Amino acid sequence: MSWNPTLDPGCPDDIGIDAIETLIVPRARDLGGFEVRRALPAPKRQMVGPFIFFDQMGPAEFLTGQGVDVRPHPHIGLGTVTYLYRGAFHHRDSTGADQVIEPGALNWMVAGRGVTHSERTPKAAREGPSDLFGIQTWIALPEAHEDDAPSFEHHDKAALPEIADGGITARLILGTAYGATAPATMHSETFYLDAVLTPGARFPLPDDHEDRGLYITEGAVEIAGENFEAGRMMVFRRGDRITVKAGAQGARLMALGGATMGGPRFIWWNFVASSREKIEAAKEEWRAERWGEGRFDLPPADRAEHIPLP
Repeated sequence: MSWNPTLDPGCPDDIGIDAIETLIVPRARDLGGFEVRRALPAPKRQMVGPFIFFDQMGPAEFLTGQGVDVRPHPHIGLGTVTYLYRGAFHHRDSTGADQVIEPGALNWMVAGRGVTHSERTPKAAREGPSDLFGIQTWIALPEAHEDDAPSFEHHDKAALPEIADGGITARLILGTAYGATAPATMHSETFYLDAVLTPGARFPLPDDHEDRGLYITEGAVEIAGENFEAGRMMVFRRGDRITVKAGAQGARLMALGGATMGGPRFIWWNFVASSREKIEAAKEEWRAERWGEGRFDLPPADRAEHIPLP
């Protein structure tokens, strides 16, 4: 599939640097063996469209027998998006989903009123050295869907639309862009793309979404004559036609956005909600540990441990 023929790529110099509304430098955290860089939420920006949380995981390398073990933990009011460049995760959740995700595929879990999940390095990957590099995001749910039943979808790499043209290969992970639609069920207007650019390639962001941003995972891009290296998120002014140019080594980008939420969201630990009351109720239920009696249960295949309420 090629670019929408009505979309003129333009020139990076057609816009000024003031088209970047917010520049975010993620903060790094060591999670014991691998590093996470968090771009959202940021002090000056809570969301980009419905995206309220954005973490770069790794790159990290593990010795034989090592890996990631994120014990069962709860979520409400959001959808989690897992997308990997390298490595694998074994996802288990309280809906009964039990799925290994590999590079280029999508895991999309909607928490709704409450879900519990774990993520671990698969047993097969621990049999030798392994690595991990990927992105995890949360998408805030509209108020009308905050109390929906939890659900899980997995879509293989081959199911995600690929858009290629002029030195650009982009995979549409969620939502709609350039006339294509990804298969995952969305509850609000969204787009989320993994774009790989050859050196000097020009990449136009979709101009039919209210909020738009990009995160550079590899290489660098030029915007209005200025260079931006990997590990930077930019959120753009609404209404401008934005094109970025890959640097001399090329670039890999995650482009994201969509319609703004109807209002801000409260965030506490792993909970997102439109009211503090919903978060307080979820806290009390997780603290009580009455699995299967209310909104929370443990994954059927991962019940031996869990992360307690902080």
